[in-house]
Amino acid sequence: MKSGLLLVNLGTPGEATPEAVGNYLNEFLMDPYVIDIPKVLRWILVKLLIVPRRKFLSAEAYKTIWTSRGSPLRFHLEDLTSAVKRELGPTWVVESGMRYGQPSIRKGLENLRAAGVERLVVLPLYPQYAESSSRSSIEKVNAEILAMEWKINRKTIQSFHDEPKHIDAWVQRLLPTMDRLHDPTAHVLFSYHGLPERHLSKSDPTGAYCLDSNYSCCKKALKMKCQANLTCYRAQALQTTHLISDQLGLRPEQWSISFQSRLGRTPWIQPFTDNVVPALANRGVKRLIVVTPSFVADCLETIEEIGDRARILFSEAGGTEFVRIECLNSQPAWVSAVADLAKRS
Repeated sequence: MKSGLLLVNLGTPGEATPEAVGNYLNEFLMDPYVIDIPKVLRWILVKLLIVPRRKFLSAEAYKTIWTSRGSPLRFHLEDLTSAVKRELGPTWVVESGMRYGQPSIRKGLENLRAAGVERLVVLPLYPQYAESSSRSSIEKVNAEILAMEWKINRKTIQSFHDEPKHIDAWVQRLLPTMDRLHDPTAHVLFSYHGLPERHLSKSDPTGAYCLDSNYSCCKKALKMKCQANLTCYRAQALQTTHLISDQLGLRPEQWSISFQSRLGRTPWIQPFTDNVVPALANRGVKRLIVVTPSFVADCLETIEEIGDRARILFSEAGGTEFVRIECLNSQPAWVSAVADLAKRS
């Protein structure tokens, strides 16, 4: 039986131009899993208020990260796909697709069917489960398979936030910087993509989700698994952080957790990265190491938002050394982890 693996990431504009960025933002923000308000209100908000202004600002930001190979998110996905193909060998067919933009999920699925795949593993490349990324991508894959009338035996990996090989890949990324922590003014910040609070509440199957700032509900996930935490983004982010910091031997006072990339005025989960970074400098942190474990591939949010903007915030607040840890991209440990996930599914 020939097996297939579809790697799915969120998406990227095809070019760093206002027109291309605007098209991408329209597709992304009109997704009801991303902005979960009535369609008419979403259309007004996205088409008339957000995109006309944001496409110019975002295009300028994309220009700062654009390479000769185009968007980092896209070429890192291409490199990962090629490396995983080699790792899995000839009995597997590996394709990739973006939830928004190109290469499309539909094209990846068509290539898998044309190759004679009889069993399919779908891996959305989001370690922690969220409706706006994981569920949206899974629903898109399911809809395309249905439209293709493809009767295929498939397994979908919903999240992999606590997978040992995934954690080990991050540990390997961080190890070269750990000598800095001999300095008492050094600190590690785990920055995750943020979500509106209502997204977490909606993804709680128990209907009893706790949004208190002390993570009391989420902390229970470190000792025991419960139904709510199977789809709780914040609990899974906390689990990932503890697993990485434990392997590195970090003491609690040596690390913090925060959430970035908030949009709009609705309440988002806290603390916010752009508040935490200068606050750490103000309390005496001089050397800051920032790692972004909700992203497996470098993109606008890691290179520009963290590598550029957060670096400036830290420097202006008195920090002296800022280290951004690269994402997993296509490093060998991550390639091995992806192949292992596929084979065990």
